[in-house]
Amino acid sequence: MNDHAFEALGITVAYDSRVVISGLDFAVPSGAVTVIVGPNACGKSTLLRSMAGLHRVAAGEVRLDGESIERLGRRTVARTVAVLPQSSTAPDGVRVGELVARGRYPHQGWFGFARSDDDQIVAKALSDTGIADLADRRVEELSGGQRQRVWIAMVLAQDSDIVLLDEPTTYLDVTHQLDLLDLLADLNRERGTTVVMVLHELNLAARYADHLVMMRDGAIVAQGPPAEVVTADAIRDVFGLDSHVIPDPVSGTPLVVPVGRSHAA
Repeated sequence: MNDHAFEALGITVAYDSRVVISGLDFAVPSGAVTVIVGPNACGKSTLLRSMAGLHRVAAGEVRLDGESIERLGRRTVARTVAVLPQSSTAPDGVRVGELVARGRYPHQGWFGFARSDDDQIVAKALSDTGIADLADRRVEELSGGQRQRVWIAMVLAQDSDIVLLDEPTTYLDVTHQLDLLDLLADLNRERGTTVVMVLHELNLAARYADHLVMMRDGAIVAQGPPAEVVTADAIRDVFGLDSHVIPDPVSGTPLVVPVGRSHAA
């Protein structure tokens, strides 16, 4: 297991004068798959961006192995923590293989010298995400789903012990959603990689998470194993949704069946 202490301590995060998160504590379970869920604009992505160092905190700090990530510096943090933001853009004209290879940057020397295993790691990332045949294509020529898999391949090529992903299933059809989540589960089981991701789909979150975090109004209102966290009362409290929670016939994890106004008793 890759045993890193990664935590937010009393962080407050704001956009201009609007406070989104206030005084929040969150410790990432090492070597587990953590999924953050919650309604729109509840602070899920803001928390992930702050943990990644992409958004500066107004108070408190994010620590990696006991050190503030601001003091460690981006390149040092990037050797341990890989990030897939919600929106990513590639330079015009860049090819898929070139973009994925940029994931190796944190591991290269000061003058950009490649490591002997860089090509092998990049090739595996391309293969694992099913885009090896796209390596010579320009990124702007691809569909939204294909581009999303390119960004995920770049994160995998970074070969970091902790992976943060903000809505990684965006633009992917259901088959590729499952392929991606299975890939991340394999990465966790086989390498002990710590995975933290934001997902909108509650049932996929419950199926793949070891540790599920529910957020509302910038605060964590519940966290723990999905079987303990995902209840009809919690879904009503966090999402304002009436539902039934039954065992998933495939995985045995909680399955949320929304009621909706049209079918309410």
